[in-house]
Amino acid sequence: MRNRDLKVKAEQLRLRLIRLIHEAGTGHTGGDLSVLNVLTVLYNKVLRVDPANPKWADRDRFVLSKGHCAEALYCVLNDKGFIDDTDMEAYGKEYAHLGGHPDMSIRGVEISSGALGHGLSVGVGMALAAKMDGKDCRTFVVMGDGEQAEGSIYEAAMAANKFELDHLVAVIDRNGLQISGSTEDVMPLEPVSERWSAFGWDVKEMCGDDIDSIVDTIQGIDYHIRRPHLLISRSTKGLGVSFMENVAKWHHGVPSEEQYVQAVGDIEARLKAIEESY
Repeated sequence: MRNRDLKVKAEQLRLRLIRLIHEAGTGHTGGDLSVLNVLTVLYNKVLRVDPANPKWADRDRFVLSKGHCAEALYCVLNDKGFIDDTDMEAYGKEYAHLGGHPDMSIRGVEISSGALGHGLSVGVGMALAAKMDGKDCRTFVVMGDGEQAEGSIYEAAMAANKFELDHLVAVIDRNGLQISGSTEDVMPLEPVSERWSAFGWDVKEMCGDDIDSIVDTIQGIDYHIRRPHLLISRSTKGLGVSFMENVAKWHHGVPSEEQYVQAVGDIEARLKAIEESY
Protein backbone atom coordinates (compact mmCIF):
# COMPACT_ATOMS: atom_id res chain seq x y z
CA MET A 1 0.00 0.00 0.00
CA ARG A 2 1.30 3.47 -0.93
CA ASN A 3 1.99 6.01 1.81
CA ARG A 4 -0.86 8.19 0.58
CA ASP A 5 -3.26 5.28 0.94
CA LEU A 6 -1.86 4.47 4.37
CA LYS A 7 -2.59 8.03 5.52
CA VAL A 8 -6.17 7.74 4.31
CA LYS A 9 -6.51 4.33 5.93
CA ALA A 10 -5.20 5.64 9.27
CA GLU A 11 -7.81 8.40 9.35
CA GLN A 12 -10.59 6.01 8.37
CA LEU A 13 -9.51 3.73 11.21
CA ARG A 14 -9.39 6.74 13.55
CA LEU A 15 -13.04 7.41 12.76
CA ARG A 16 -13.90 3.76 13.40
CA LEU A 17 -11.96 3.81 16.67
CA ILE A 18 -13.69 6.90 18.04
CA ARG A 19 -17.10 5.46 17.14
CA LEU A 20 -16.24 2.11 18.74
CA ILE A 21 -15.21 3.70 22.04
CA HIS A 22 -18.10 6.17 22.08
CA GLU A 23 -20.73 3.49 21.44
CA ALA A 24 -19.15 1.00 23.85
CA GLY A 25 -18.71 3.57 26.61
CA THR A 26 -15.25 2.24 27.38
CA GLY A 27 -11.72 2.39 26.04
CA HIS A 28 -8.20 3.77 26.39
CA THR A 29 -8.69 6.51 23.83
CA GLY A 30 -5.44 8.47 24.16
CA GLY A 31 -3.06 5.54 23.75
CA ASP A 32 -5.23 3.99 21.05
CA LEU A 33 -4.86 7.14 18.99
CA SER A 34 -1.10 7.46 19.56
CA VAL A 35 -0.36 3.91 18.41
CA LEU A 36 -2.86 3.65 15.56
CA ASN A 37 -0.49 4.91 12.85
CA VAL A 38 2.08 2.25 13.71
CA LEU A 39 -0.55 -0.51 13.65
CA THR A 40 -1.88 0.78 10.33
CA VAL A 41 1.55 0.59 8.71
CA LEU A 42 2.37 -2.80 10.20
CA TYR A 43 -0.82 -4.50 9.08
CA ASN A 44 -1.07 -2.86 5.66
CA LYS A 45 2.56 -2.80 4.53
CA VAL A 46 4.80 -4.92 6.74
CA LEU A 47 3.33 -8.00 8.42
CA ARG A 48 3.00 -11.27 6.54
CA VAL A 49 -0.34 -12.48 7.89
CA ASP A 50 -3.36 -14.14 6.30
CA PRO A 51 -6.89 -13.60 7.68
CA ALA A 52 -8.00 -16.76 5.87
CA ASN A 53 -5.27 -18.75 7.63
CA PRO A 54 -4.54 -16.99 10.94
CA LYS A 55 -2.43 -19.89 12.25
CA TRP A 56 -0.22 -20.06 9.14
CA ALA A 57 3.08 -21.47 10.45
CA ASP A 58 5.27 -18.99 8.55
CA ARG A 59 3.33 -15.86 9.47
CA ASP A 60 4.95 -12.89 11.15
CA ARG A 61 3.95 -12.54 14.79
CA PHE A 62 2.53 -9.39 16.35
CA VAL A 63 2.28 -8.81 20.11
CA LEU A 64 0.44 -5.81 21.55
CA SER A 65 2.15 -5.69 24.93
CA LYS A 66 0.25 -2.51 25.84
CA GLY A 67 -2.93 -4.57 25.72
CA HIS A 68 -5.10 -1.83 27.22
CA CYS A 69 -5.04 -0.27 23.74
CA ALA A 70 -7.06 -3.20 22.42
CA GLU A 71 -9.56 -0.97 20.63
CA ALA A 72 -6.94 0.22 18.14
CA LEU A 73 -5.92 -3.38 17.44
CA TYR A 74 -9.54 -4.49 17.08
CA CYS A 75 -10.20 -1.78 14.48
CA VAL A 76 -7.16 -2.85 12.44
CA LEU A 77 -7.98 -6.56 12.72
CA ASN A 78 -11.58 -5.87 11.72
CA ASP A 79 -10.43 -3.90 8.70
CA LYS A 80 -8.14 -6.77 7.67
CA GLY A 81 -10.90 -9.37 8.00
CA PHE A 82 -9.84 -11.13 11.20
CA ILE A 83 -12.70 -9.81 13.36
CA ASP A 84 -16.35 -9.78 12.26
CA ASP A 85 -18.48 -6.62 12.28
CA THR A 86 -20.94 -8.29 14.66
CA ASP A 87 -18.22 -8.70 17.27
CA MET A 88 -17.24 -5.05 16.88
CA GLU A 89 -20.85 -3.92 17.31
CA ALA A 90 -21.13 -5.96 20.52
CA TYR A 91 -18.00 -4.45 22.09
CA GLY A 92 -18.70 -3.10 25.56
CA LYS A 93 -21.89 -5.11 25.95
CA GLU A 94 -22.51 -8.04 28.29
CA TYR A 95 -21.06 -11.35 27.08
CA ALA A 96 -19.25 -9.65 24.17
CA HIS A 97 -16.47 -11.69 22.59
CA LEU A 98 -14.09 -8.73 22.51
CA GLY A 99 -12.84 -7.67 25.92
CA GLY A 100 -10.94 -4.70 27.26
CA HIS A 101 -7.67 -6.53 26.59
CA PRO A 102 -6.88 -8.83 23.64
CA ASP A 103 -7.07 -12.56 24.25
CA MET A 104 -6.14 -15.60 22.20
CA SER A 105 -9.74 -16.58 21.47
CA ILE A 106 -9.83 -13.68 18.99
CA ARG A 107 -8.68 -14.49 15.45
CA GLY A 108 -5.37 -12.78 14.71
CA VAL A 109 -4.39 -12.27 18.37
CA GLU A 110 -1.18 -14.11 19.29
CA ILE A 111 -1.17 -13.67 23.09
CA SER A 112 -3.55 -12.59 25.83
CA SER A 113 -1.97 -9.29 26.85
CA GLY A 114 -2.49 -6.37 29.13
CA ALA A 115 -0.45 -7.37 32.17
CA LEU A 116 2.23 -4.83 31.36
CA GLY A 117 5.83 -5.98 30.97
CA HIS A 118 5.06 -9.44 29.62
CA GLY A 119 4.83 -8.84 25.89
CA LEU A 120 8.51 -8.48 25.10
CA SER A 121 9.37 -11.67 26.99
CA VAL A 122 6.80 -13.58 24.95
CA GLY A 123 8.09 -11.94 21.77
CA VAL A 124 11.63 -13.05 22.60
CA GLY A 125 10.35 -16.61 22.96
CA MET A 126 8.56 -16.42 19.61
CA ALA A 127 11.61 -15.00 17.85
CA LEU A 128 13.94 -17.56 19.43
CA ALA A 129 11.62 -20.42 18.43
CA ALA A 130 11.56 -19.17 14.84
CA LYS A 131 15.35 -18.96 14.80
CA MET A 132 15.71 -22.49 16.19
CA ASP A 133 13.30 -23.74 13.52
CA GLY A 134 15.24 -22.00 10.76
CA LYS A 135 12.29 -19.75 9.80
CA ASP A 136 12.62 -16.18 8.59
CA CYS A 137 9.34 -14.97 10.08
CA ARG A 138 9.59 -11.79 12.11
CA THR A 139 8.19 -10.87 15.52
CA PHE A 140 6.95 -7.35 16.28
CA VAL A 141 6.16 -6.22 19.83
CA VAL A 142 4.53 -2.87 20.63
CA MET A 143 5.04 -1.58 24.17
CA GLY A 144 3.90 1.51 26.02
CA ASP A 145 6.35 3.99 27.48
CA GLY A 146 4.85 3.79 30.97
CA GLU A 147 5.38 0.05 30.64
CA GLN A 148 9.13 0.63 30.53
CA ALA A 149 9.17 0.72 34.34
CA GLU A 150 8.57 -3.05 34.38
CA GLY A 151 11.76 -4.98 35.20
CA SER A 152 10.89 -8.02 33.08
CA ILE A 153 11.31 -5.89 29.97
CA TYR A 154 15.02 -5.54 30.65
CA GLU A 155 15.48 -9.23 31.33
CA ALA A 156 13.92 -9.84 27.90
CA ALA A 157 16.15 -7.16 26.38
CA MET A 158 19.28 -8.94 27.64
CA ALA A 159 18.06 -12.31 26.38
CA ALA A 160 17.24 -10.93 22.92
CA ASN A 161 20.77 -9.59 22.60
CA LYS A 162 22.36 -12.81 23.87
CA PHE A 163 20.49 -14.92 21.31
CA GLU A 164 21.11 -12.43 18.46
CA LEU A 165 17.44 -12.13 17.59
CA ASP A 166 17.69 -9.91 14.52
CA HIS A 167 14.16 -10.88 13.40
CA LEU A 168 12.72 -9.30 16.56
CA VAL A 169 11.45 -5.71 16.37
CA ALA A 170 10.20 -3.92 19.48
CA VAL A 171 8.41 -0.57 19.32
CA ILE A 172 7.95 1.85 22.21
CA ASP A 173 4.91 4.11 21.78
CA ARG A 174 6.65 7.13 23.32
CA ASN A 175 3.74 9.51 23.88
CA GLY A 176 5.12 10.76 27.20
CA LEU A 177 1.96 10.21 29.27
CA GLN A 178 0.60 7.36 31.35
CA ILE A 179 -2.46 6.95 33.55
CA SER A 180 -0.99 8.96 36.42
CA GLY A 181 0.64 11.72 34.40
CA SER A 182 3.96 12.38 32.67
CA THR A 183 6.25 9.38 32.38
CA GLU A 184 9.17 11.60 33.36
CA ASP A 185 7.43 12.53 36.62
CA VAL A 186 6.30 8.98 37.44
CA MET A 187 9.49 7.12 36.46
CA PRO A 188 11.95 8.95 34.18
CA LEU A 189 12.87 7.00 31.04
CA GLU A 190 15.32 9.21 29.25
CA PRO A 191 17.77 8.66 27.72
CA VAL A 192 15.73 5.84 26.15
CA SER A 193 17.91 5.44 23.07
CA GLU A 194 21.18 5.19 24.98
CA ARG A 195 19.67 2.74 27.46
CA TRP A 196 18.56 0.28 24.79
CA SER A 197 21.75 0.72 22.80
CA ALA A 198 23.65 -0.29 25.94
CA PHE A 199 21.65 -3.52 25.98
CA GLY A 200 23.03 -4.26 22.51
CA TRP A 201 19.95 -3.38 20.48
CA ASP A 202 19.87 -1.65 17.10
CA VAL A 203 17.96 1.53 18.03
CA LYS A 204 16.14 3.88 15.66
CA GLU A 205 13.83 6.80 16.34
CA MET A 206 10.78 7.71 14.27
CA CYS A 207 7.86 10.09 14.40
CA GLY A 208 4.82 8.00 15.27
CA ASP A 209 2.57 10.86 14.16
CA ASP A 210 3.91 10.67 10.61
CA ILE A 211 3.20 7.76 8.28
CA ASP A 212 6.18 8.56 6.04
CA SER A 213 8.58 8.41 8.99
CA ILE A 214 7.15 5.10 10.20
CA VAL A 215 7.39 3.51 6.76
CA ASP A 216 10.93 4.76 6.12
CA THR A 217 12.17 3.59 9.53
CA ILE A 218 10.68 0.11 9.32
CA GLN A 219 11.82 -0.37 5.74
CA GLY A 220 15.33 0.59 6.85
CA ILE A 221 15.64 -2.35 9.27
CA ASP A 222 18.45 -4.79 8.47
CA TYR A 223 17.35 -8.26 9.57
CA HIS A 224 20.83 -9.74 9.21
CA ILE A 225 22.92 -7.86 11.79
CA ARG A 226 22.60 -10.39 14.64
CA ARG A 227 21.05 -7.79 16.94
CA PRO A 228 17.41 -7.14 17.93
CA HIS A 229 15.80 -3.88 16.86
CA LEU A 230 14.09 -1.15 18.89
CA LEU A 231 12.02 1.60 17.30
CA ILE A 232 11.25 4.57 19.54
CA SER A 233 8.01 6.00 18.17
CA ARG A 234 7.77 9.63 19.31
CA SER A 235 4.02 10.12 19.29
CA THR A 236 1.20 12.29 20.62
CA LYS A 237 -1.29 10.94 23.12
CA GLY A 238 -4.76 11.45 21.65
CA LEU A 239 -3.35 12.10 18.18
CA GLY A 240 -5.80 13.54 15.68
CA VAL A 241 -8.43 14.88 18.09
CA SER A 242 -7.62 18.45 19.08
CA PHE A 243 -8.99 18.46 22.63
CA MET A 244 -7.45 15.07 23.47
CA GLU A 245 -3.89 15.66 22.33
CA ASN A 246 -1.30 15.59 25.14
CA VAL A 247 -4.02 15.50 27.84
CA ALA A 248 -3.39 12.79 30.44
CA LYS A 249 -7.06 12.32 31.40
CA TRP A 250 -7.74 10.88 27.94
CA HIS A 251 -5.65 7.85 28.84
CA HIS A 252 -8.99 6.11 29.37
CA GLY A 253 -11.53 8.85 28.73
CA VAL A 254 -14.73 8.22 26.75
CA PRO A 255 -16.12 11.10 24.64
CA SER A 256 -19.57 12.49 25.35
CA GLU A 257 -21.96 12.98 22.44
CA GLU A 258 -20.78 16.56 21.97
CA GLN A 259 -17.12 15.55 22.17
CA TYR A 260 -17.74 12.66 19.78
CA VAL A 261 -19.19 15.03 17.18
CA GLN A 262 -16.20 17.36 17.56
CA ALA A 263 -13.73 14.48 17.29
CA VAL A 264 -15.39 13.18 14.13
CA GLY A 265 -15.27 16.70 12.68
CA ASP A 266 -11.53 16.97 13.36
CA ILE A 267 -10.81 13.63 11.70
CA GLU A 268 -13.11 14.11 8.71
CA ALA A 269 -11.58 17.53 7.97
CA ARG A 270 -8.08 16.04 7.98
CA LEU A 271 -9.18 13.08 5.88
CA LYS A 272 -10.69 15.42 3.29
CA ALA A 273 -7.47 17.47 3.20
CA ILE A 274 -5.39 14.33 2.60
CA GLU A 275 -7.66 13.12 -0.18
CA GLU A 276 -7.66 16.53 -1.87
CA SER A 277 -3.86 16.87 -1.67
CA TYR A 278 -3.24 14.01 -4.11
